[in-house]
Amino acid sequence: MRKIIFLLSFIATLSCKKEAKTNGKLNVVTTTTMITDLVKNIGGDAINIEGLMGSGVDPHLYKASEGDVTKLVNADVIFYNGLHLEGKLVDVFEKMEGQNKAQVALAETIDKGQLIGSEYFASNYDPHVWFNVDFFKLFARKVTQVLSEKDPENAKTYIQNEEKYFEELDALKKDIQGVVDVLPKEERILITAHDAFNYFGEAYDFKVVGLQGLSTATEAGVQDVQKLAAFIIEHNVKAIFVESSVPKRTIEALQQAVKSKDHDVKIGGTLYSDALGDAGTIEGTYVGMYRYNIKTIVSALINE
Repeated sequence: MRKIIFLLSFIATLSCKKEAKTNGKLNVVTTTTMITDLVKNIGGDAINIEGLMGSGVDPHLYKASEGDVTKLVNADVIFYNGLHLEGKLVDVFEKMEGQNKAQVALAETIDKGQLIGSEYFASNYDPHVWFNVDFFKLFARKVTQVLSEKDPENAKTYIQNEEKYFEELDALKKDIQGVVDVLPKEERILITAHDAFNYFGEAYDFKVVGLQGLSTATEAGVQDVQKLAAFIIEHNVKAIFVESSVPKRTIEALQQAVKSKDHDVKIGGTLYSDALGDAGTIEGTYVGMYRYNIKTIVSALINE
């Protein structure tokens, strides 16, 4: 609590010391790695961008550092997911309201009727919306709109970058569907550390079960593990999956619980859920992450 109070007072102190644009470019700050990658694709060399979260970082539990607050104060535009994904940053964002900067919760661009309900978040919606590629395209459109309004001199560049990125996202959708179609519908059961893949499941007809529920802030208990172990055996699930931003011990405990009942389930690999892979790798981009995830899922679940 003391740290939060300090950070909020730190914001008030710095608010009158905002730096000018660097090299005449917009200073843009992003939260999650998915949003950072998206804004880089739209903004390109026309913006200065700093992402707060890195590879493997869990946005549910992320706390702003003093350095983060300085970046936020000096930003012209802040893009974040919203729907309380970055729950511990909400106080910081609220404190900064009224300052001369755009704070854009990208998930708020999605029609509420298309969102999946959740009792785990104050928004009452599942915030893991980026696993619906069409929703991510809405993110891209909003980013293009905001950057163009803030920096009309480069609007043409942002629009051209958006068009190019849309081509990549459309190709991604086609590739995902092609891989998924190989897997029979009765084998489309995805079990992971926490319930981050509901929008993916809705889009591609997967039954999705997360051991920890929607938020990593809640831990799975013994009863949760035993109940899911029984589900795995009943449905003859071949593989369960670790997530890069969630400790693997709960999935390993689930695997042992299944084995204790004279059944076998393998760990099918590590999926990227709340964060991308390392920068400079294929999994370090949204498109590459999604292609990696779907190939990992299908290859582990399919009966050969």
